[in-house]
Amino acid sequence: MRSLGEIERWMEDWSLAEAATLGSAAPRQLLAAGEEVMEHWLTANGKEPTFDTKEGFRILAMHRQAAQGDPSFNACRETCRELCYRFNLAETELDPEGWRSNLSTMRRVAQHLLYFIAGKMQNAAIGEFCCSSRPVRSADTAQLLEGEETK
Repeated sequence: MRSLGEIERWMEDWSLAEAATLGSAAPRQLLAAGEEVMEHWLTANGKEPTFDTKEGFRILAMHRQAAQGDPSFNACRETCRELCYRFNLAETELDPEGWRSNLSTMRRVAQHLLYFIAGKMQNAAIGEFCCSSRPVRSADTAQLLEGEETK
């Protein structure tokens, strides 16, 4: 398994020109990179990465596995789903320009997942204060907001 740094460098060097020569292998490579990133998170947290699939995708099953017992990990659920969505679009897109656009977006989404996981490995609290986070929605957390008075 490549290190997160190696995956990051590969994504930075990845180009649409190279992808065009790879054809249908290009979206598979980006999806596989996202899976590798999830494997790093699971392994770092003492879990054996699953080979199960959810909705046809291993990355979604790994996300579910990673989020068990760690609600803050749900912050990247939509990133994983977007990666799968873009993969499906790239697999079915016949227009070359649309295909390149989907792959370009897919690369950025895979990078976003990598940055989230790398950040979370440095600070486990990343993802706790998103819009769906219970503490953000709770009245008793008003004291956490600078300049706000508790009611």
